[in-house]
Order: sequence, then C-alpha cells, then structure tokens
Amino acid sequence: MNTHQNKVVEFEDLGVKEYQPSWDYQETLMKNIIDLKVKNRDLPVDEQHTTSNHFLLVEHPHVYTLGKSGHEENMLAGIDKLKEIDATFVKVNRGGDITYHGYGQIVGYPILDLENFFTDIHKYMRNLEEVIIRTIAEYGLKGERSPGETGVWLDVGKPYARKICAMGVKASRWVTLHGFALNINTDMRYFEYIIPCGIKDKQVTSLKRELERELTPEEMEDIKAKIRKHFVDVFEAELVIK
Repeated sequence: MNTHQNKVVEFEDLGVKEYQPSWDYQETLMKNIIDLKVKNRDLPVDEQHTTSNHFLLVEHPHVYTLGKSGHEENMLAGIDKLKEIDATFVKVNRGGDITYHGYGQIVGYPILDLENFFTDIHKYMRNLEEVIIRTIAEYGLKGERSPGETGVWLDVGKPYARKICAMGVKASRWVTLHGFALNINTDMRYFEYIIPCGIKDKQVTSLKRELERELTPEEMEDIKAKIRKHFVDVFEAELVIK
C-alpha cells in the first residue's frame, strides 16, 4: 500500500483530439506512474516517491473501439462503410466490448494510482458511475446502474431501458486507464453500425435526445465543470487544472 497517499489529481481538457494520440498519451502517463511504483519497491518507506494522478476530458472524431474481451462481429460496418461515414476502427486494451466515440460526446479518462485512494476496481467503477449519475441529475435525469452491465442507464428494468454513458477500464498495478463516454449532442446514427457494448436488446441515448434540444457550447463546458465537481466529491480528491 502506498504510504504517501496523494489525492491531488491533475486535470486536462484536451479539446477535440484523435483517439490514437489520446490513448498514447494515457499510456505514457500510466507508464510514468508504474515506473515510479516499481522504483519505490526498492526504497525505504521514507524515501519513496509520491505517484501522480490525472483526469483527462476529450472529444474524439468518429471512432469505434473494441475492448479485448469484445467480439468483432458486433462491428456491423465494413471498411467501405467506415470510410463513407468518416469513422475509424481501433482495437484497445480495456475491458468491455465495442463502443463509439464522436463529436458531441464527453469522454473522460482518469489515470489514477488507486493506491492513493482505495484498491478496489469494483468500487472504482461504481464511483465513476456515481459521478455521471450526479451530473445528469442536474438536468433532471435519473441515472441508474443496470445489474451486470457497467455504465449509466435510464429506466432500468423497463423495455425502453437505454444507456447514456458507456464505461470500460483497464488497470495495471492499480493504475487505471480508459474510462467513460457520456453522450451529450452525439449523432446517434453512428450507433446503428454496431451492437453497442455487445448488448443486442438495449438502446442508447443522449442528453440531447432526452431533453429534446441541442446543448450549446457553453452548456457543454458547464457539463464538464459539473463532472469535475462531482469527481472531486465522489473520489474525495483535489483537482488542479494543468
């Protein structure tokens, strides 16, 4: 267990950024933390270095990502179709199946050393869900958890249950990677080319669809601020903006 618990989280808004360089950046941050943890093992407790934590928010151009436990047949569009809709396809090392990222969607990547917080992946996932549940509650939406299915849902247990936020993470030596994707002004047509998260009978939705109006760029920024606020509260962290 880390004796120098650091609950300060460096926050960065990457704006609109392609998926691959965003992933590479996450991997670099993760590697730096892990390298430090490995180095700490050979040091006396009072000489060990404090590890850092990071939280990135980003919007990606159209991309489909397939988790390592996912099934490629859940990608319904072929290469030609992907070109036509200006989307790319990437296999990633997170858990979960296939998901879509695109404009009008807020994607969050916490790269946390969980030894700074708690060593419990299940609790980590529930905390991430809680951040989103609290965020969308500010818009009058009752986000819920669906048993056995990660992410945040509306009207769980009803025939018209729908997912508003997808999640998929990876952890190595208690350092997290990947995160969540919250649909705001997302073009929902892009979900027609996949079986989202490999779940055939469930729909996906967005804040725009639920509120029946497009959210303004100012409101998008406001949602990011709300996510940051609830992240701080739920994780009992301190956020510093890089």
